[in-house]
Amino acid sequence: MAKQLGDRREAWRRTAYTLRRSPGLARLATVRFASQLGDGMFQTALGGAILFNPERATDPVTIAAGFAVLLLPYSVIGPYAGALLDRWDRRAVLLWANVLRGLLILVTAVLLETGTGESALLLLALAAIGVSRFVLAGVSAALPRVVHRSWLVATNSVLATAGSVVAALGAATAVAIISLVGAGDRGSGIAVATAACGSAVAAFAASRFHHRLLGPHADEKPAYGAVRAVAAGLRNGAVAVWQSPGVTTAMIGIGTHRIVFGVNTLIMVLVLRDTATVSALPGGLAGFGVAVGATAGGMLLAAISTPFLIPRVGRSRTIVGGLILALVVQCTLVATLTQASLLCGALLLGFAGQSIKLTGDAAMQIEIEDDRRGQVFALQDTVFNVAFIASIAAASLVIAPDGRSLGLVLAGGAVYGLGLLGVLFNSRRESV
Repeated sequence: MAKQLGDRREAWRRTAYTLRRSPGLARLATVRFASQLGDGMFQTALGGAILFNPERATDPVTIAAGFAVLLLPYSVIGPYAGALLDRWDRRAVLLWANVLRGLLILVTAVLLETGTGESALLLLALAAIGVSRFVLAGVSAALPRVVHRSWLVATNSVLATAGSVVAALGAATAVAIISLVGAGDRGSGIAVATAACGSAVAAFAASRFHHRLLGPHADEKPAYGAVRAVAAGLRNGAVAVWQSPGVTTAMIGIGTHRIVFGVNTLIMVLVLRDTATVSALPGGLAGFGVAVGATAGGMLLAAISTPFLIPRVGRSRTIVGGLILALVVQCTLVATLTQASLLCGALLLGFAGQSIKLTGDAAMQIEIEDDRRGQVFALQDTVFNVAFIASIAAASLVIAPDGRSLGLVLAGGAVYGLGLLGVLFNSRRESV
């Protein structure tokens, strides 16, 4: 135990040392943290405006449609955008994507203040959140340019953990603003507008990089024109994933967890909105903030433990362990369908899901060549979004109005079981 704690401290010391000695890593971390701070504020404020706003009424299908509008368009173009991350100067992409996102956030805030309907709000929000996903994929693809390969796992784990904490702080800030100003459109609009500060800071940090420092190099000439490069993004990313069995295992684990996460998210929202049930825990947007905090706490624990699990048990076994833990939690804590048990489940599922995600990031950064890494990370974002959207859309058609549908919870457990079988089957390719 003492040795493990010492190893954990060493990983954080290494990252802190690298941050001090590498201005590039420090600036890239600033881009990530500022972006995630703004994302946490924007998404929470938008949730307050649409999901928990007393001035607007939403049913499960409307909630699912909202998530689809927010994520699906970027999920469709994400793999193709990966081709651009491997073609265009990533520094320019991070700079102008943050500028565009900031403008979209401000326009969304104005529409909220004026009481505009959900359709226009969601169309703007989908663009803003889509750009945010693009930014995070670009940061992940650029990380090997500023960190030595031997430190990638530990550094990525620390940055992902800190990013999750920063996003949770952004969410808490949005909740605080709405609590002070009011739960109506005005309070949500002010919280959304404040989120644009994160984009401004991230854009400034990205502008401090030199041309092509984050890759790809200018001499890495693409074989095709821009249109063909974009069209080939999905195919190239998928081929790269399949050619690396370890990355394929990671994608299976990530997709499995996101499917169940979509179902659980819808359940959580509806349970928290149910005013008929008396609970000592907060409900509504404040309760959702507690759930986000519990999930972030699980992610923090995963980020501390995952860098030390991977070299000891291997990436595939780490993913299998995460899926087994998630299956047990899904069929026990989540199945009780009480607010307290759901929050405990959020903590443990946050741990399991982040363990799988960090292991996947390590596999992609180590096993995928630089000229395909952007495409693979964009493909991972697409797996994230499509799995979430498909599951929440399907669940919205059968879920009870108060969210308490045991059959859906057990179906989520079955999905985890199928994911485990898929990982075990794919592991045979790794052993060949």
